[in-house]
Amino acid sequence: MITYTSIVGSASEPEIAERLHDLEHRGAVDTVTLSADDIRRRRLRATTRGGVECGIALDRQTQLFDGAVLLLDAQGALVVRTEQTRWLGMLPRDTASALELGYFAGNMHWEVRFDGNVLEIALKGPVEDYRARLAPLLQSGRIGELQPVHSHSHSHDHHHHEHAHD
Repeated sequence: MITYTSIVGSASEPEIAERLHDLEHRGAVDTVTLSADDIRRRRLRATTRGGVECGIALDRQTQLFDGAVLLLDAQGALVVRTEQTRWLGMLPRDTASALELGYFAGNMHWEVRFDGNVLEIALKGPVEDYRARLAPLLQSGRIGELQPVHSHSHSHDHHHHEHAHD
């Protein structure tokens, strides 16, 4: 098992992007996809899309990010990607319900964000687990549930193009 201890650079840097592009044409770019929680860690084990088990052990000053390049040489590259986060939207009926929902979400240590009057909860497990916890508020009509949505807080730097190869 290979352990990566540093980040070579970012897939969005022009020079690195060009090298990755060339390696992609040879099928020599592998990725490791991490959850939003794992991307914050400095030490972890993971399996790449290509099935290679690897370790990541970074120093305290180094932070993983979407597009972090862990390996880049003539033979290949390894790029970090982050999973999409699914968000469950809750729409409180009134101010008192909003305060109760916010208090509850805080006590549960849920990651949340706001979109107007909607409190969005990052789903770190099955949506049914969140619905069960919120059942009293949902059943009483104090909050309404919106459909879970996927969102990116990053870009994958994907591009499509055509050109001839000899």
